[in-house]
Amino acid sequence: MTDSRLSFSRKGRPRILHGSIAGAVLAALALVLWLGFFRTVQTIETAPVRRASIENTVAALGALQPHRFVDVGAQVSGQIKRIAVKAGNGVKHGDLLVEIDPALQSATVQTNRATLARLHAELAEQEAQRDLARQQAERQRQMAAEGSTRLEDVQTAEASLRIAEARIESLQAQIEGAQSTLQGNEALLGYTRIYAPIDGTVVTLDAREGQTLNATYQTPNLLRIADLSRMTVWTEVSEADVGRIHSGMPAYFTTLGLKYDNGKARRWHGTLRQILPAPPSAQGAVGGAQGGAAGKVVLYTALFDVDNADGALMPQMSAQVFFVESGANDVLAAPLSALRPVAGQPDTFLAQVLRGERIEECEVVIGVRDRLRGEVLEGLKENERLVTAIKREQVSRRLRW
Repeated sequence: MTDSRLSFSRKGRPRILHGSIAGAVLAALALVLWLGFFRTVQTIETAPVRRASIENTVAALGALQPHRFVDVGAQVSGQIKRIAVKAGNGVKHGDLLVEIDPALQSATVQTNRATLARLHAELAEQEAQRDLARQQAERQRQMAAEGSTRLEDVQTAEASLRIAEARIESLQAQIEGAQSTLQGNEALLGYTRIYAPIDGTVVTLDAREGQTLNATYQTPNLLRIADLSRMTVWTEVSEADVGRIHSGMPAYFTTLGLKYDNGKARRWHGTLRQILPAPPSAQGAVGGAQGGAAGKVVLYTALFDVDNADGALMPQMSAQVFFVESGANDVLAAPLSALRPVAGQPDTFLAQVLRGERIEECEVVIGVRDRLRGEVLEGLKENERLVTAIKREQVSRRLRW
C-alpha cells in the first residue's frame, strides 16, 4: 500500500514541473513576439541647421549665339570660281572670301565703256555743229542789220543753233545715264570678289566651288562670320516667370559638358540686358493659345551677354540659365520642409527642435529662400537639429523579407 502511493507521487511531480516550464516558455515566446513584431516604435527624423549660400532664382533654358555676326551673301549671279576660306578659319576685315566667275560682268562693263565713249564722240561732233550754227546765226544777224539778207534766212540760222544746243543737252543726259550704268556694272563686277566685312571666325560655310548662284530674286547666303569673343544667351522664359525678371538683374548659366578642373559645372555670369516684348515668330501658334488652344505655353525671349575670351563657348550650345532675384552667402540655412508657416506673417515659421531627448517648438524668422532652404534670421543656432518627421510603426512592418 505504501509502495503504490510513493510510486504515484513520484510520477505526479514531474508532470507538474513540466507544465510550469511549458507555460513560462509560452509566455516568453509571446513577449518576444510582441517585442519583435507587434510593438510600436517611434522614429524621429532630423536635419541640421548649417551654414550655406542661398539663391532665389528663376530657371529657364537658353541657347548661345555670337553677339556680333554677319551672314555673307552673293549679290551677283554666276559660278563660284574659288573659295579662299574654310569653316573655322579666322579672318580679318577685307580678307578675300569667295571669288565668282566675272566673265559676264566684265563683258557688260566693257560694253558700257564702249557706249560711253561713243556718246562722248557724238557730243564732240554735236558741239562742233553747235559752234558752226552759232557763227552762221551771228552772220545772218549782221547781214539783217545791214539789210542784205532775208528774215527767213535769219530765222533758219537761229533755229539750227537751238537744235544743236538741244542735241548737246540730250547727249549730255545720255552720257550721265551711261556713266551711272557703268558705275553700277563696275560695282557688280567688284561683287564677284567677296571680302570679309568684319573680323571674326567662319562658323558656317554653305557654298562649294563650282556651284552656280542665282541672285536675281534673293541673295544666296554663302557663309557666316562671327565674333566669338562675346556671346549672347537667348533665353526662353515662360509667361509665369517673365514678371519676376527685369533688365539689370544678375544671371548665370551652365552648359552640358563644360566643367572646372574639380569636376563642378562651369558658370558664366552676366547681366540681363533686354526682354523682347513679344514671343518669337516661331511661337506664332502659341500666341493663339490665348484664344483657346489648350496645353500651350507662351515663351518670351530674354537676352544677356557674356565674355568668351578663351573660346570655350560655341554657337548653338544649350544653356541652363538662372536669373538671381535675391541671394545670401554663408548664412544659417534651414530646410523649409521642417518649417510651418504662421498665418499672416509671411516671414515667420514654427519649427520643432530636438534638444537632448525633448522636442521643443520655437518661432523662426526666415529671410532669403529658395525652393528647399531658407536663411535663418532669428530663432535657431548653428548645428541645432530640426525635426522633419516623426514616424510610429509596428516593428513587423520594418522587417524586410
